[in-house]
Amino acid sequence: MTSYRQHELANGLTVLAECNPQAYTSAFGFFVKAGSRDEHKQIGGVSHFLEHMVFKGTPNRTAEQVNLELDELGSNSNARTSEESTIYHAAVLPEFQTQIVELLSDTMRPSLRPEDFETEKQVIIEEIKMYADQPPYGGYERIMEEFFGDHPLGQSVLGTTETVSAMTPDQMMAYFQQRYSPSNIALAASGNIDFDLLVKDAENCCGSWERFDASRSVQKADYRSGFISMHQPVSSQQYILQLAPGPAFSDDDRFAARLMNTIVGDDSGSRMYWEFLDSGAAESAGMGGYEFDGSGSIMTFICCDPDRAQENLNRLLKLQRDVKANGVTQRELDLAKRKVASHIVLASERTETRMFSVGSQWLTGLPYLTASEIAAAYDAVTLPQVNDALEKWTLETNMTLVVGPCEDLAAAV
Repeated sequence: MTSYRQHELANGLTVLAECNPQAYTSAFGFFVKAGSRDEHKQIGGVSHFLEHMVFKGTPNRTAEQVNLELDELGSNSNARTSEESTIYHAAVLPEFQTQIVELLSDTMRPSLRPEDFETEKQVIIEEIKMYADQPPYGGYERIMEEFFGDHPLGQSVLGTTETVSAMTPDQMMAYFQQRYSPSNIALAASGNIDFDLLVKDAENCCGSWERFDASRSVQKADYRSGFISMHQPVSSQQYILQLAPGPAFSDDDRFAARLMNTIVGDDSGSRMYWEFLDSGAAESAGMGGYEFDGSGSIMTFICCDPDRAQENLNRLLKLQRDVKANGVTQRELDLAKRKVASHIVLASERTETRMFSVGSQWLTGLPYLTASEIAAAYDAVTLPQVNDALEKWTLETNMTLVVGPCEDLAAAV
C-alpha cells in the first residue's frame, strides 16, 4: 500500500517520499529552489551552468568517477533547470538506495574547479548557439523577455553568450552560497523506498550542510502585450507564439484553467486541433499553461506554411473571441476531464513521474496530493468555473511573436 512520509533535518533539508513496497524501482531527486528568476542579470544563466558543474566532480570524486558510479548502479539519471528550480535525479533498483543517495548528495557539494569551469563554459556557449539555430530560432526567449518585461521571469534560463562568457568561478560560488542552503532543498523519492533508511542516509550525507537564508523575492508580473516580428529567412516555416496572462501555481482556479487549455488547445480533439490541424491549416498547434510563483502565463503555438501565416493569425483571434463569448460545452469539459484523468493515472505507474510530482508539490509549498486526489480535483471542476477562467484569463490580450521568412505579417484582425 502506498504511503506518504516527510521529515525535516535539523539544518532544514526536507526529506519526503511516496513509498510503494510493491514497486520494482526507486527514484530519487534533489529539488533546489534556484532558477533563472533568482539570478542577477550580470550572471544570467548561472543556475543552468551550475547544474552542469555539479557533475564535474567533488572533493571526493572526479567527474569520471561520478559518471562511472552512475553507470555501475544502472541508474537512469539526469538534471534540469527552469525559471524557478534545478532538479538532479536518478532512478535505480531498490537495493541501491543508500549508494545513489550518497552519490547524489556528494555531487550537490561540487568542487567548482576553475579548469572544469572554463571547459564547461564552452559547452554552455555552444548549447546557447545550438538553440538559437533551432526553430523557433530564439523566439521563446524573446517572447518571455517581452511579455514579462523587467520581471525576473523574463530572464533566459540559458543566459546569453555574453553573460556566460564573462562569468567567473567566484561569481558561481557566490550564487551557490546564496541558493543551495539545505533549507532551500528537498530530497524527494518515490517507489520502493525504505523511508527510515532514507532519513538516516540523508542525515549522514547532508546533515552537516550549513544552513543560511535563501529567500526569494516574489512579485506579481506586470504583463505586457504587443506584436513582434522576427525575420528568419532560412526558415521554411512560420512560427506563431503567443503569451497571455495565466494562473500562478497556487491560484484556486488553476485546475479550471488547465482544463480550459485542454479544451481549447490540446494536441488532439481540441478547438485548435479541429481548426488548424484537422483542416490542414498548420503542421502543429496547441496551447498550455506555465505556472510560476506569484505569476503565470498561457502559451499558444502554431507552426505553418508562411503563405498561411496571416490567415492563421486571424483565425486564431476569431477562435479566441468565440470561445470567450460563447464558452465551452459540458461535453467538452467531460472529455477533457477524462483525458486528463487518464493521463495522470497512466503516468503515475512510472516511479520517476511520481517522484517529480512529490518534489514539485514541495517546490510550490502546496499540500501533498496522491495521483487519485489530483484526478479528483480535476473531476470536481464545474462548467461555470471553466467559463469563468476563460473570462478571467483573456487569451486575445497577449504578446504575439512571429518568427520565419515572412516580413509583412501584422497583428490579427
